[in-house]
Amino acid sequence: MIHFSKLISAVEITNKTNDKIAALVDYFTHAPDKDKLWLIAIFTGKRPKRPVQTKLMRQWCMQITKIPEWLFQESYSTVGDLGETMALLLPEPTHQIEKTFSEWMQEIIDLKSKTDQEKEAYVRHVWSGLETQERLIFNKLIGGSFRVGVSKKTLVNALAKYSGIEANQLMHSIIGNWDINEISFYDLLQGEHINYDNSKPYPFCLAYALEKDLEQLGDVNDWQVEYKWDGIRGQIVKRNNEIFIWSRGEELVTEQFPELVEAIEKLEGDFVIDGEILALKDNGILLFNDLQKRLNRKNVTKKLLQDVPIGFYVYDMMEWDNKDIREQPLSLRREKLEHLFSSEATNNKTLFLSQIITSQNWQDLISVREGAREKDSEGLMLKQKNSPYHTGRKKGDWWKWKVDPLTIDAVMIYAQKGSGRRSGYYTDYTFAVKKDDKLVTVAKAYSGLTNEEIKEVSRFVRNNSIEKFGPVRTVKPKLVFEIAFEGIALSNRHKSGVALRFPRISRWRRDKPVEEIDTIETVKQLIHSPN
Repeated sequence: MIHFSKLISAVEITNKTNDKIAALVDYFTHAPDKDKLWLIAIFTGKRPKRPVQTKLMRQWCMQITKIPEWLFQESYSTVGDLGETMALLLPEPTHQIEKTFSEWMQEIIDLKSKTDQEKEAYVRHVWSGLETQERLIFNKLIGGSFRVGVSKKTLVNALAKYSGIEANQLMHSIIGNWDINEISFYDLLQGEHINYDNSKPYPFCLAYALEKDLEQLGDVNDWQVEYKWDGIRGQIVKRNNEIFIWSRGEELVTEQFPELVEAIEKLEGDFVIDGEILALKDNGILLFNDLQKRLNRKNVTKKLLQDVPIGFYVYDMMEWDNKDIREQPLSLRREKLEHLFSSEATNNKTLFLSQIITSQNWQDLISVREGAREKDSEGLMLKQKNSPYHTGRKKGDWWKWKVDPLTIDAVMIYAQKGSGRRSGYYTDYTFAVKKDDKLVTVAKAYSGLTNEEIKEVSRFVRNNSIEKFGPVRTVKPKLVFEIAFEGIALSNRHKSGVALRFPRISRWRRDKPVEEIDTIETVKQLIHSPN
């Protein structure tokens, strides 16, 4: 646990990916193989079920520390994390417990079948034998809320640096089905339980934001123009009757989208295609927030399949009949894509060939771009017809031409402290607009302010708090901000009746009094307005 605790401390105090990778490589170099397996399992969501109710741990902590519930709650509100609150409140350890990480995990699993009295005796004994940081990790592991600022991609890159094995192979291996008690660390890395050749993806071709005048691009007929969609970039691999779906973040997400697998199974031949995963319903594209409900799910329920159905907009092909065709021009790759989708098997509500927008001149495309929101699109993609499918970004061949963001003026009414390095400041805000003579929340935002502005807002929150709800503070409605966002839609799940897509703070409107903020009526008017 000591070594694991040091690793967690190392990755939590930095936001630099290379530093996190270095800390992980050091752990893989020195930890026992079983501990390495458990780290991979924990970091990829393969956590055991919570063996102890957190309300019981909370009671035991108050009994040990002899503090009243109101003081515990006040401490919890200040810290913002239950496991950390208990770790800080508990007295100094009376002895030292030294066990490997895998031994701890096995004890936590075994605890599930114990009585509440046995669980209490075990937890009290452990608390008295661990330092604060180790106790914090134990609390999170046993409470089922262990989270760490390391993405699967960072973990995989660390394993790749440690082992010399290709990152995509490692991603397939650790995301696949494996049992920690039935596989060795070496066999997991080598992918003994998978066939990587069938799943191997290609690096994505990426676009730059348009930075030229349209006329500088030459003849409009030399460009393939499509709508830009706000979903998850996806790559679907079909080889030897096996299907794999990769996200742009190089994560294997096949199990999260069973309807895509079912639709791809109906297509003949082997291929690798590139496109956008979107939440589609009632002939429209749902908000990205809806799409997020389908992410990181081990099991996709029938209800979720019905509430958030998924579609795939296909716009490129990288492999056809086991041949890499990335060096062929886009125009030829498009022909093969259209041939694949000419089959009746594609006549469904899941797979869609991206629409090519035709125009006689660049001026016509300006109005098409301005109306993109009416089609739930972010703007347009401009792709040179003779371009190959590049690895990564190459300026000049692919451009993304997004619409300008929508904006409203709203007042901050709630604030909450951030996490990690920002835990001392209020950085998470909730904003409201006017509805009759009241305020109604319309968006949350976490970015857009400078460090100095964050400090200034934090001082305002401390001096102008009205109520406390756990870590959240209700503040006097005085600070007005311009909120920018990519799209807006009606929503029954929000009190305001609307949901904003990617809201963020555009600027602090120090010049505007709260009486002049937008009303919910003016906000709703943006739903049908292209500007």
